[in-house]
Parts: sequence; C-alpha cells; structure tokens
Amino acid sequence: MTIHPTRRALGLAAGALMLSASAARSAGRPPAALTVSGEVTGVREGGVAVFRGVPYGADTGPGRFRPPMPPTPWRDPRPCLAYGSASPQRGGEPNQSEDCLRLNVWTPAVDAGRRPVIVYIHGGAYATGSGSSPLTDGTRLAARGDVVVVTVNHRLGPLGYAALARLAPGFGDSGNLGQLDLVLALQWVRDNIAAFGGDPGCVTVVGQSGGGAKIATLMAMPAAAGLFHRAVTMSGQQVTASGPLNATRRAEVWLEALGLTPERIGTVRTMPVERLIKAAGATDPILGGSLYFGPVLDGRSLTRHPFWPDAPAQSAAIPMMIGNTREETLAFLGNDPANAGLTWDSLPDRLTPSQMRIDVAPEEVTAWYRAHHPEMTPDQVLVRATTAARSWRAAVIEAELRAAQGSPAFVYQLDWASRMPNGRTGAYHTSDIPLMLDNVAAEGSGAVGPWAQVMADIMSDTLLAFARTGDPNRSDLPHWTPYSLDRRETMIMDWPSRMEDDPRGDERRFFGRIPYIQPGT
Repeated sequence: MTIHPTRRALGLAAGALMLSASAARSAGRPPAALTVSGEVTGVREGGVAVFRGVPYGADTGPGRFRPPMPPTPWRDPRPCLAYGSASPQRGGEPNQSEDCLRLNVWTPAVDAGRRPVIVYIHGGAYATGSGSSPLTDGTRLAARGDVVVVTVNHRLGPLGYAALARLAPGFGDSGNLGQLDLVLALQWVRDNIAAFGGDPGCVTVVGQSGGGAKIATLMAMPAAAGLFHRAVTMSGQQVTASGPLNATRRAEVWLEALGLTPERIGTVRTMPVERLIKAAGATDPILGGSLYFGPVLDGRSLTRHPFWPDAPAQSAAIPMMIGNTREETLAFLGNDPANAGLTWDSLPDRLTPSQMRIDVAPEEVTAWYRAHHPEMTPDQVLVRATTAARSWRAAVIEAELRAAQGSPAFVYQLDWASRMPNGRTGAYHTSDIPLMLDNVAAEGSGAVGPWAQVMADIMSDTLLAFARTGDPNRSDLPHWTPYSLDRRETMIMDWPSRMEDDPRGDERRFFGRIPYIQPGT
C-alpha cells in the first residue's frame, strides 16, 4: 500500500529543512541574544554558548555610593567575550574597576528553551572575589544538566557596604549597595534570561561562604521577593546583619583612616578609589582585624535581620538547601605555622575569641574535647572546635528556624576530604565548590584522586535535581528528608553518602549553651 504524505507532514518536513539550512548557515556565527539593553554576542566553548562580561548595571564610578542603575542601551551588537571587571578590593584579584556590574552566562543553546537557571554568587566575606574564578566556570554544569548558569560581580567592601547614612544626607542606601546590586542582577535575569534559553520562573541562587550569606540576606530583603525560587547556601549564613550603630562606628574609623571628618564626607565620591580600599585595612573597632563591611539593618532595603528572631516569612515558600563542611576552619588555620605541632598545654592559647568568636573559656573547650573525643589530637581539636563554635553555628540556627517555621531545609555536611596546597587533607571551607559545580580539574581545586569525579557527580547532580524541582532526592542517594527539630536529618556527602540524625550532636549541644552573635554584627 502506498502511503501519501499529508499536507501537514509535508509542511513539517519543509520547515525542518528550512531550520536545518538556517542552522547550517549560522553554524559559523557567534551565538547572540537580544537583551533589553541591546544585542550581545558570545562564543561557543565546550558545547555551550558563553557570554562573559554582560552589563547588568551602569558604571558605579560616576554614581559612587548611590543605588545601581541599569546600563545605557547600545545599538550595535556588543561582543561579550571577556570577563568583566571585579569590584575594587584588597588582595590580588585581577582586573578591578568600579565599572563592575557585569555577569556571565553559560547556556546549552540560545533558543526558546525553558531551562532551569542557576545563579552563583561568589564568596569572599563581602570584601573580595569575583564571578570569574575557574572553580565557578559554568561550562560543565550547563552541559551536564541542560541548565543556564550565571555568575555575577557586584560592589564589595566600603564601596558596597559602608554605612554613611547617619553621618551625612545623600548616603541613605550606602550600607547595602552590594545587596542592591545583586537585586538588580536578579532583575536582569528575570527580564532577559529567556533570550538565553532560561526559565525566569525557575531561578536557583547558589552561594558559598560570603555568597551564601548574601543569599540569606536577600531572603529577607523585600526588593528581592519573587526574584528567585530556590536557595542553596554553602558554608555561608547570615543570622544577623550589622546594627546601624556598629556599622556607623566602622564608617567613622574608615573616614578617619582617609583623613576625613563627617563635614568633608562628600570627598569620598571623588577620591581615588585605591585610597578608599586601602583605608579599609584600618582596625575594626568591634572585631579587631581589618574593617568589616557587610549588610546593615538600615530600615530601608533591609528592615529586619536575615534570620533573627525567626526565618523570614517572605521566603518561607522557597525550597532551601543549607550545607557546611566538617573541617571548615582548616582552610584558615591549617596554613598558619603557629598552629603546627600543638600540645594540650599550648592549645588553649590558640583557641582565642578571635578564632571561636564566642565568649567561652578555652580551657573548658580543651577539657571537654579531651573527655568526649579522646581520639582527637590537639591539632584536630583546634579545627573542630573553631568550626563548631564559629562556622557551623549559623548553619544550625538557620536550619532550626526553617524547621520551626514549617518550611524546613535540606541540610548536608561534606565529609569527603580534599587536599590543601600544603598537603593537609580534610573537608575544609571552599572544598565543596568544585564538587558542586563539577569543576574538580579546575585551577584551585583540592579535589584529587580517583573518587574526586565521583563526588562531583554526586553533588552536581544533587544541585541540578534541586534546581529543577526544589527537591534534591535522586535514585542514587539515600532518601533525603528535610531537617526537623526532632531528628536533625542531615545528608553526609561522602563515598558512600549516607543520612544521619544530628551528626556532631554532642558538639552542637556543648556550644549551643553559649549565646551566638554573627561575627561582624
């Protein structure tokens, strides 16, 4: 029997031929997308389209210490081939400029797809970092999960968080400009990501360390409501913001380091930016060390503390994942020669308030660990005690408050050990970044050995599942139940991974007796 094609079938075939011919003609052209500001062009790498340095805001130099503004539109296609500048900062981050409101996009295809969007916010304690680290390159994750990945730069340090509002008029938003930059970036995602094949209704924000703290703060900012739909914080929490009086005192010390009085505060708008950043090295009047600049309870863009006295109601419906690493502070303490070869007699002198960040006698901490964890050496106790006292506490508090709210989080603890440059191993701060973003071979990764990619498969697939559905459960992991106050369910990321109730519960209870104040606030 002869089968004659229908008119619809012929039309579909003709359309397919036209699309095929169009694809063939455009195969050599760079990928392009039309944003609300103008067309941008990128490049194809590793099977995905990459757009680097896309402006989401105007140059902040002319508008220093003012809220961000959208970029000036352009008429001709704009090549976006190189990373944009990082915010001016102390340290060795290359390519710094106040024209830093740029983001980067990795997408499997610039088409009409509706792919989940993952927006990664870099760490660096509100003071350093950028979205151009090899560890946060989005190529592999975008290709692996058929998702759109975005990384973003924003104002840091005094440019983003100097609280000048109480010192002079015209600086009302200065304490939270870095956060307002992130709000503008998420608005850009809402308005433009469909042109890159992404779904503006399925946006997951992910951040490690300071990036996670920025996300916790965004969860309490009314201006950020509705701009993201899932949240993942990796070793980064923000229970309380800086109070306005402490923040103002820090700003006064910063002005003193600049040789300015409040009457001459307007000078900071035109002073060379290098001087502003150098002055941030002045001694913090509350914490010691260099000046802390972070989000401020200013009564404007931030009207409540992020996670105090409860979890923010505006984010109750947002699925959340909260993670930490078992030996967080190994990253900070493991390279210090003063911490090598500790004895039980010398350990208390290293368990200082600046390390534990709470008011507890170091001799009591030492005695407790010796009695309850005789298997640990003094070096191990230093890391475990400082992790439990200062780095893990906020994660526990946020998980508890989410559970009390009735919108519990999925909690994980990374136990799988990476290797530091000095050869020490452990699940240290930042060691989950290359695993979660599937970049174990990238420069700076400590994930080495035959199981490194296996762990990256586990953690990146977990992130992808969560970004797609709001639930990280997959068939190759034990069933992951959200954190409850009765059981404190936690996924232990290791090989093999496992669920545990209340891991390190004895440490949690010991340090939970002592009031916790977010460092810097």
